Amino acid sequence: MRTFDPHKKRLTRIACAEHVVPYLRAEVEALGHDIQEQDKVSVAIGATLPEALNLTLHLRTAQQVYWLLDRSRVPSQTALGKWASTIAWEDLIPNDAYLTISSNIDHHSVTNTMYPNLLLKDVIVDRIKQKTGQRPDSGSDRSGVVIHLVWKNDRAWIYLNVNGQRLSDRNYRKLPHHAPMSETLAAAVLMGMQYDGTQALINPMCGSGTLAIEAALMMAGRAPGLLRNDASALHTELDIDDDYLEMRREARKSKPKLRDPLPIIATDHDPEAINAAQRNAKTAGVDHLIEFEVCDFRDTPIPELAPHESGHVILNPEYGLRLGETEELQQTYRNIGFFFKDQCRGYTAHVFTGSKPLSTHIRLRASNKLPFNNANIPCRLLTYEMHAGPPPQSQPNTQASPK
Repeated sequence: MRTFDPHKKRLTRIACAEHVVPYLRAEVEALGHDIQEQDKVSVAIGATLPEALNLTLHLRTAQQVYWLLDRSRVPSQTALGKWASTIAWEDLIPNDAYLTISSNIDHHSVTNTMYPNLLLKDVIVDRIKQKTGQRPDSGSDRSGVVIHLVWKNDRAWIYLNVNGQRLSDRNYRKLPHHAPMSETLAAAVLMGMQYDGTQALINPMCGSGTLAIEAALMMAGRAPGLLRNDASALHTELDIDDDYLEMRREARKSKPKLRDPLPIIATDHDPEAINAAQRNAKTAGVDHLIEFEVCDFRDTPIPELAPHESGHVILNPEYGLRLGETEELQQTYRNIGFFFKDQCRGYTAHVFTGSKPLSTHIRLRASNKLPFNNANIPCRLLTYEMHAGPPPQSQPNTQASPK
């Protein structure tokens, strides 16, 4: 009897950023799984290891997928070591593998969270050496087997990190440009906008193009993890290579949302940003779905929508975090409001920002405000319904937006 049967369902925890759980849950359920548990930053299901690995190919908003190996009551660090030494690591980790330990620890006995990681690593490699005569190498590089420890109060869980590398690393962003939005956040923002790949998308201030590229991947029905060809689970002793090759073959069968895709337009005033965005889109295989242009956001072309069509406009302006920037950016935010009123009639308009004071200068009433975090910055996705019809009388400001 195998200690770790990859085709037996185990608790599988799928982690995401704060405020993203509703979108992650919808994705997981759309893939046919029932949610067993949910908290502020994760959902849990029962899944085989191939099913968990398949999630890493298809989920757009997840950060990590963890497959449970064992759980126990662990009142102390001594107890942690004794418990971990009873697990048959030699059945999971090859003795010539590369091992990385990560953790999430909240226990009164731990003042340095690196120590439990070191303790667990030593227990694992010592047992493997005892059983096989050779010990794996270890370090912080997540290129091999990644084991994840969660220890809260007196309960502990040890997981296999199924992918290892963060799922936000889609491997298409070769030129990140300045302060790019992560791929998983961009996907969650698009879902928060209720964009699903069947509407037009206009993205002024596109930067390195992450929002436009994630939208194009949705429109093309393309699995976001296909540019990755490795995973932590593939470095274990478990026989899942054929499963992985088959799920990749299936994932390559893209299912476009529309026979005639609606436009995705991405613009930026910085030629270097557009160059980066074009290169990234080409790597992602969706450059044919995105129209790029160098221009001020107010000069972005806004296609007229047919009566049965809908579209979104999304801007992610600077937040004014550095000293002296806020006052300079006030005019930019005012110009965004003029741009929406004068040029975006019939579209649903959005601003993603980490500055509440600056957002007041848009001078439009938001129909919805959704919270997100961009790195450690609390942000909001503000939505404005720009109903069709002639624009109201406005006084556009001709002052150029700050570079």
